[in-house]
Amino acid sequence: MRDDADFGRNSDFFICSCSGEECNLKVFFPSNVSPEVVAVVLVSLLPLLFMAIVFVASFYCYRVFRQHQAHLRCKKCPPLDCSDARAIMIDDEGSDSSSTLANNINHNTELLPIELDVLVGKGRFAEVYKAKLKQGSSVREEQGFETVAIKIFPYDEYASWKNEKEVFSDADLRHENVLHFLTAEERKVQRQYWLITAYLPLGNLQEYLVHHVISWHDLLVMGSSLSWGVAHLHSDQTTCGRPKVPIAHRDIKSSNVLLKKDLSCCVCDFGLALRLDHSLSVDELANSGQVGTARYMAPEVLESRINLENIESFKQADVYSMALVLWEIISRCSAIGEVKEYEPPFGNMGEHPCVESMKDSVLRDKGRPEIPSSWTNHTGIQTVCASIEECWDHDPEARLTAHCVAERFNDIEYLDKLSECSDTEVKIPEDEK
Repeated sequence: MRDDADFGRNSDFFICSCSGEECNLKVFFPSNVSPEVVAVVLVSLLPLLFMAIVFVASFYCYRVFRQHQAHLRCKKCPPLDCSDARAIMIDDEGSDSSSTLANNINHNTELLPIELDVLVGKGRFAEVYKAKLKQGSSVREEQGFETVAIKIFPYDEYASWKNEKEVFSDADLRHENVLHFLTAEERKVQRQYWLITAYLPLGNLQEYLVHHVISWHDLLVMGSSLSWGVAHLHSDQTTCGRPKVPIAHRDIKSSNVLLKKDLSCCVCDFGLALRLDHSLSVDELANSGQVGTARYMAPEVLESRINLENIESFKQADVYSMALVLWEIISRCSAIGEVKEYEPPFGNMGEHPCVESMKDSVLRDKGRPEIPSSWTNHTGIQTVCASIEECWDHDPEARLTAHCVAERFNDIEYLDKLSECSDTEVKIPEDEK
């Protein structure tokens, strides 16, 4: 009978071959660990540790960047003193849109000395003129006037003028991506109602896209500023945290978006806008009716089935329209490869499609503007297209918010800057190697 245990020394698998009673009562395994095993473990863990450090560092840089962006936006939103009716509103770029009477109504007995220049736009309810606001002490003393835009409503469009004036008169509407409102006037002699705003010489986004092919950088500027403008309208607070009443635009389209000199967007035309005051009853919201431009109407708007119990429904309809505008912007970007002539969304529906025609395309056929596979060859545009598809989802509840889209553009811009930094590494000339 064997009184000891016989174990394999060079294996991880041990077999007891003894046959005596309690022969395995005291079993001792070899305690030596091969140095090779330690080396393998360390080599395996070091890359993981390095990746973790890189991830933490990248996340920290991203958070610092986001906080810096938020700080810059807050600095651009100083507290407003609305008691000063003569407050000067100077355009972000110091262009032709410094002004008087910011966000107020001209109650003076004398009308402002304004000289109409040229017609620059015409809509369903009003005409827009480039005009000269004469001043005794102008910023441009040699000229003695400021260039402004005048939106003129005929006498029978009082309701449209009144609605837009009331929306514009909210001091908290002020934002770098919302058209600056200057003042409103009743021109009783001419039987007209005027809205006086900043003048942006580049005109509206649609006209610009018709005549220009844009770069990837231009796309980022346009898309980001548009989404931030809509996000500000929808928000229940300003960028500095002051409470505000959310606003649904209800007629977002490329012709209702103006461009600044840096190609950033300004949302304009609030004739159909709705202040989403929580005190509004369902009946009051129901009286809003089916409004907007048929081409840009969300499915639920086309079939008049907006959920009036939830004011978020109006915002969701805006997001659908915004997605179509973003699609227009991408369609004219050189980064997608071959750029075709400008075409509005659902261009095959004709120049002015009616509601019934759009119902057939959007509701019955579940149609959306085409996103060619070539667009997704560009990583950034692929990300924007993914957001667009989420924004024009048939289910309103499944759509992104405008703020979420704006944040995604921030993320894309940040990653784009990181990519640019990595591409600017110094290369040694061949003759010095």
